[in-house]
Amino acid sequence: MATDGVVRQHQLVHRLYVDHQGWLNGWFRRQLGCTQKAADLAQDTFVRLLAKGNGLDAIHEPRAYLHTIARGLLINHWRRKQIEQAYLDVIALQPEAVAPSPEEQALVIETLMQVDAMLARLPAKVRQAFLLSQLHGMTYATIAIELGVSERMIKKYMAQAMLHCLTLLEDE
Repeated sequence: MATDGVVRQHQLVHRLYVDHQGWLNGWFRRQLGCTQKAADLAQDTFVRLLAKGNGLDAIHEPRAYLHTIARGLLINHWRRKQIEQAYLDVIALQPEAVAPSPEEQALVIETLMQVDAMLARLPAKVRQAFLLSQLHGMTYATIAIELGVSERMIKKYMAQAMLHCLTLLEDE
């Protein structure tokens, strides 16, 4: 019985693919100006559909649904490019002897993406307090003044951020 549901879902994804892949690929091409990356992201959109599993037969507006998934993938793509470029800019300032290998660069970029995703899940003030403390070395008192809250609240923000980091590490 369970395999009937899986077969049905694959048929639905296949129908969506046949009906909308060309449109989706064209949309990505217009956004990116790159045929290869457009094809990759269009495929990723349908892979997301396959991973979703149930509920695909409830989609009444397939293009709107695909567009929502595609837009999220495009935002992730641009975000990754932004992080990658910032990292490569820093690497370019290093002497060639200290520059990391391409494999090391890929690992660092992947780690930076994970850190970015983790920070994005924090409330804005918690994230800001955490970054001011960890990246800028500001004291809690200075951060409190900067954010217009009490030092006690900064301690709560930092505890929340640290707990969030630890929870994510435990999940891995």
